[in-house]
Parts: sequence; structure tokens; C-alpha cells
Amino acid sequence: MSDASVLDELPGELLMWILIISELLVFGAGLIVFLSVRMTDPAGFAEAQDMLDRTGAGINTVVLITSGFLAALACHLRRAGARGRARLALVAAAMLGILFLWIKGMEYASKAASGIVWDTHVFFNFYFMLTGFHAAHVVAGVVLLLLVAWRDHVDNIEDATAFWHLVDLIWVLLFPVIYLLQ
Repeated sequence: MSDASVLDELPGELLMWILIISELLVFGAGLIVFLSVRMTDPAGFAEAQDMLDRTGAGINTVVLITSGFLAALACHLRRAGARGRARLALVAAAMLGILFLWIKGMEYASKAASGIVWDTHVFFNFYFMLTGFHAAHVVAGVVLLLLVAWRDHVDNIEDATAFWHLVDLIWVLLFPVIYLLQ
């Protein structure tokens, strides 16, 4: 009988997984509150939601999913001994994260130019809070990806990739709820 536990099977470090689970709980709570408040004013939320850039958000979804693929590819490449290609994949994943932030920044600038701010409607309070908090995680993820491209030990890449997949997953949850759900 083996003494190995399920935790031994996880890639990366246990503390990274604790961080990931806690962040998922925070975002999950935010989405639950958003959906609960939405039920009090579905028409107002739908009207506010129609002011969002769904195309830009859709492009950002593809950008983050592609970036996540590149981070996972970096893990595979590094394990296979292709250190240079793994570093390149990590830097490309980080650059796509920066592209995500640029597109999101353009959306925020467009809202501000239209006079839409966090207190325009309660929808925008949640929109800016949830997407802004996510953007902060993108910034942290980009920094992590670039750090592990530099210090490219397999364990470091696994931890950074796990965090980056958290960023992907949160966006995959935020995108339909904030931009598409009517």
C-alpha cells in the first residue's frame, strides 16, 4: 500500500493550490452577489450590459485561452528539455497577457469617455470591481510568467502555469456572466 496522497499528485506546490482555491472562492462570491443583485433590477442590468464591448471581451477570451495553452506548452517543453522553446512560450504567454490588459484598458477608456464610471449604475460597480480585480490578477500572472521564463525550473513553471490557468478560468466565468447573460 502506498503512502502517497492525492496532494502528491498535484503539479506545483500545495501553497499555490491553496491560493488558487481561495481566489476562486473570492471571485465565486463576487459573481454570486452580482447575480443576486441583478435579480433586483434585470432591466437595468440588461441596459447597462448592452453598453459593453462584447467583441473586445470575446477577443480577450481567445487571447487568454491561447496564452494558457502557451503556458501549458512551456511546461511540456521544459520537461522535454527544450529550455529555450519553453522560455519563448512563457514570454509569448506573458505578451498575450499584456495584450489582454491593453484591450481591457481600451474598453475602460471607452467607458470613461462615454461618462460611464463605477457609480453610473450598480451593474458598473460590479463590472469595474470584478474585471478590475481580474486585471490585477493578469498583471500578477504576467509578472510570474516572466519571472519563471528567467528562472525556468520545472516546478516554477508548473506553479506559474497553475496560477495563469486560474486567471483563464476566472475570465471564462466572468465573460459570460458579465457580458452575455441576459
